[in-house]
Amino acid sequence: MPEIVLIRGVPGSGKTTKAKTEYSNHILCEADQFFTHPGTGDYKFDPEKLYEAHEFCMEKARACLEAGHNVVVANTFTRVWEMQLYFDMGYPIRVVEATGNYGSVHGVPPETVARMRERFEAYSC
Repeated sequence: MPEIVLIRGVPGSGKTTKAKTEYSNHILCEADQFFTHPGTGDYKFDPEKLYEAHEFCMEKARACLEAGHNVVVANTFTRVWEMQLYFDMGYPIRVVEATGNYGSVHGVPPETVARMRERFEAYSC
């Protein structure tokens, strides 16, 4: 049975890097992929489409899992409840935290990152 690895952390904490280096045998799913142009790689965030981006990420993960692939989802998940839909999929799941401080590659302002860090909830299995 395939597994889900959820990597959580604030912007710039190393979620994507951790996913690509430590879980290279998993298919990477991120809400950020929704905002990235497939041909050029240009990233254009639109806060009004954030819900749609997370739906895109979840559906990509679900399709990959149903095809038998392991999946790593690298999103902020600052609140524990934000991971629940993945838990509800019924696959084995691991939660990993990215704790680095590398700066946001998507231009998230430091004050926004600080607010997200303040609201970050601890998770215990």
